[in-house]
Parts: sequence; C-alpha cells; structure tokens
Amino acid sequence: MTTAPADTPPRSIGGSSAEDPANAWASRAEAALAAAGRRNGAARRALLLLLGEQSCALTATEIEHELRARSNRPVSRASVYRILDELEHAGLVARVETGQGVVRYEPAHDAEGAHHHHLVCDNCGVVMPFADEALERAIDELSERVPLAVSEHEIVLHGACPDCSS
Repeated sequence: MTTAPADTPPRSIGGSSAEDPANAWASRAEAALAAAGRRNGAARRALLLLLGEQSCALTATEIEHELRARSNRPVSRASVYRILDELEHAGLVARVETGQGVVRYEPAHDAEGAHHHHLVCDNCGVVMPFADEALERAIDELSERVPLAVSEHEIVLHGACPDCSS
C-alpha cells in the first residue's frame, strides 16, 4: 500500500490524467458518479484517490487505516463500507475474494485499465498482482468450450511468498 506522510495535503481529483496517471481512474469514477446524480464528498474523494493509486486490491480495514493516516478528519469504517458498496454497485470497483473470509477492493478494469489476477501468501497474507498473456488466451479458449457466456474472471493463486518459503 502506498503511504503518504500524514501532513501531505490530499490531492484533488481532476485535471489531465496524462499529468497524473494514478489519478485517471479516480477522475473517471468521480465523473461517472456525478453523471449518476451522486453528490461529491470529501470521504469519497479521498477513497477514490487512494484506490486510484494502488497497484492491487485493499481490504476495507486497510483503506480505513490509510485514510486515517492521511487526514486530520478520519473517515469512519461505516463510511468506507458505504462508499465501497456504492462504488461496487456502480461497477467502479471490483470485489476480490482472496479466501479465508477476506474481501479486497480495487478499481474495476476497463479498456484503459490493466486486468490482473492475484497471488496470496497463506502465511503472511501479502497479496501481489500478476498478469499472464498465456493464461488470458487459455481462459478465452476455454470460454468458447464451456456452456456459459463468460463475462469476467478472477484467478487467485495461494501459496507461500519468497520470504515465507525460505
């Protein structure tokens, strides 16, 4: 997780995504919510910025802790869950179930976003993103042979990370 110093002022959403690639998803998400008639709020803005900066999924607790570390006005756990629920219903975040009752959230991928899967260390709990073109081709080929119109997929591989396996 990316951690900014506590005295770092929150960045505003907007402007050119070419100037700030980490901000691009947050800007698109904020625009989609505004188009749906949702009013803006500081908690949602901070959460969007945080998710837009991440390379992989975070738990609601990790989101809450990071938002507390960044702000003089902490976001409540209830607000984090409410915002995540709203974003999930709008199709803006993906819910990633990594096993053992742990749910994580990350920006939903789109044509501009990089689709990835997850590696989970069952010892220390670290979650790492991974992408594999051969795996994606195999899934595409398989989807043509199964009796289901595959609309999305998520692969979560469990094992021991290099630190835990040594």
